[in-house]
Amino acid sequence: MQTRRAVILCVDDDPDFLDSLRTILESGGYAVETASSAEEGLRRYKEQRPDLVIVDLMMEEVDSGTAFMKEIRALGPTPPVYLLSSVGDGLNLSTDYAQFGFVGVLQKPVNPKTLLATLKTKLGR
Repeated sequence: MQTRRAVILCVDDDPDFLDSLRTILESGGYAVETASSAEEGLRRYKEQRPDLVIVDLMMEEVDSGTAFMKEIRALGPTPPVYLLSSVGDGLNLSTDYAQFGFVGVLQKPVNPKTLLATLKTKLGR
């Protein structure tokens, strides 16, 4: 019997970054859905109900990632959601990302080994 692959939704307005995330995640055995805006991400979230979400902090607007998180939290229980940021490691220290419902912050550029190890721990796969 084949085990279902975990589905990860990646939301970022940088197509090159989305492509690199897809490559990394698929090499780790995950199924990947992508969206290039918070609005598109919300639609895909409702359609796919992913096992985990990775969303960029700054897309169309500075706080698109947190606005996206508020929208999906309003839909009911959420899977683990990681916030992507390129503003520096200080975001981990200066922001209480958990108050918004995020389980962690991933720093751009993402280290592939660190990302896969983090997801394996969080998803148990």
